Amino acid sequence: MSHFTTIKVQIKNGEILQQTLQELGYTLEYNKKVRGYAGNKTNAEYVIRQDNGYDLGFRRNGETYELVADFWGAKIDQQAFVNSIMQKYAHKMLMTSVQEQGFNVEEEETLEDGTVRVIVGRWV
Repeated sequence: MSHFTTIKVQIKNGEILQQTLQELGYTLEYNKKVRGYAGNKTNAEYVIRQDNGYDLGFRRNGETYELVADFWGAKIDQQAFVNSIMQKYAHKMLMTSVQEQGFNVEEEETLEDGTVRVIVGRWV
């Protein structure tokens, strides 16, 4: 019986996802199997290996990615894990969009609650 759970995340850009995971300190393997309970495995494009044998993976499902893992065995706080990735991913997507549209970052600060405030501008 499989224990794998999938969580849909609003991530569309695989390259930015890869950069995000690496910047958060995760070592990635590409196009590998995610390991779970009793030797069960499932495919993922990006895999974070864990020493306990329960990996975390991201795989494309249509236009977005989903997180797949056996969270019972992975023993991580899945909400905190997803939140940290989503915040970093959103920031990287914003910075990419800012540059593509010709804006400059005027100011950036992280508030006490962890919110990142970014002010951008452009001369016209």
